[in-house]
Amino acid sequence: MIRTAILAAILSATSGVAATAQTTTAPATGATTDTTMEAKQGVVLASPGELKKGANSFTEAQAKSRLEGFGFTSVTALTKDVDGVWWATASKDAKSVKVGLDYQGNIAAE
Repeated sequence: MIRTAILAAILSATSGVAATAQTTTAPATGATTDTTMEAKQGVVLASPGELKKGANSFTEAQAKSRLEGFGFTSVTALTKDVDGVWWATASKDAKSVKVGLDYQGNIAAE
């Protein structure tokens, strides 16, 4: 009887651990837990005036890569202003444009 009670207690304790392990989920492959990166989805805005001011955590290389990912080529003179917006000269559809990238990943060209 005592053996049965001990065995039942052990099984009960280990089944709780197993149940906890089964309910724990890990981030999907390639997912990030960095909320600043999750916020940086980005869209192409109608005008540079719509770009948001804020602390921009994009590095220069990341900003250039993001602009290129939206179809801009020959990205040069990339600088970050006091409002945290990255500005550059780039080409799009065979035209030279001034392009900006805000901390949310939004892009605007003029």
